[in-house]
Amino acid sequence: MDLWQLHIFVTVVEKKSFSKASQVINLSQPTVSTHIKELEEHFQCRLLDRLGKTTEPTRAGKILYDHAKKLLEFRNLTESAMLDFLGHTKGTLNIGGSTIPAGYLIPKLIGVFSKKFPDVILSLTAGDTIQIIDAIKKGKIEMGVVGALKNDPAIYQEKLMADEMKLIVPAGHKWAGRKSIDCSKIFLEPFITREKGSGTWQSILKSMDKAGFNFQNLNTRITMGNSVSVIQGILNKVGISILSTIAVANEIETGRVHALRVKGLDLDRYFYLTLAKKRTQSPICQRFIDFIRQNL
Repeated sequence: MDLWQLHIFVTVVEKKSFSKASQVINLSQPTVSTHIKELEEHFQCRLLDRLGKTTEPTRAGKILYDHAKKLLEFRNLTESAMLDFLGHTKGTLNIGGSTIPAGYLIPKLIGVFSKKFPDVILSLTAGDTIQIIDAIKKGKIEMGVVGALKNDPAIYQEKLMADEMKLIVPAGHKWAGRKSIDCSKIFLEPFITREKGSGTWQSILKSMDKAGFNFQNLNTRITMGNSVSVIQGILNKVGISILSTIAVANEIETGRVHALRVKGLDLDRYFYLTLAKKRTQSPICQRFIDFIRQNL
């Protein structure tokens, strides 16, 4: 057994296919099969079951997969640490962000960081806050930036920057000329909500609850999965919503939408750097964390 064989095994499990794994690793399918057979001979048990068009790990295979992932992660950490010591910041960094950070903040940072460290390959995963935190805990990404603080003992979070949220209405709306509106008024208008995992939506719910308003009384007939969809819904007069002003900066500037303060609601929130407490960050990840701390 060696690390290369474990890499092949992990790839087969994750791709659920010998043929797809062979394409990713750039080996022939018979060669991949030979390596898997050698692993099974080494451990003296079956590791993979071919179920029609898909391949699934056996119970023994699942155990090996979990441990192989950790060994491969440690190998990557070792190689990255040695390159960093020698002054060569090189490798791959998988990061994530909830809707606003992934759509508006992190791409700008990646652009500057990539110019400074051209040998680093960055991969950005977007999702809602819950999805990003889950990916961090599972080790699929090393770090993330999300829009909600979660009481989860498995993660570490720190404030990076403040975010201002406001009520967004389309041009021509009866409130378009106003700078603020009483919170009670928004319950009379069609309101576009976000999915439950959204950090933005969680912040809105907390603000309403704290101010003594019952969000269930909102006229919420439409739920959308991301800020882009909500913005389009507002522009097409589907309803109004509360959004980060970062997400609608262009629309506000061009006059296509208008932003109002909501009297009675504290809509200030923060974006949080999020890490897994029990996972060691790679030197590349540490460099990126230091970089965003300095630039956000």
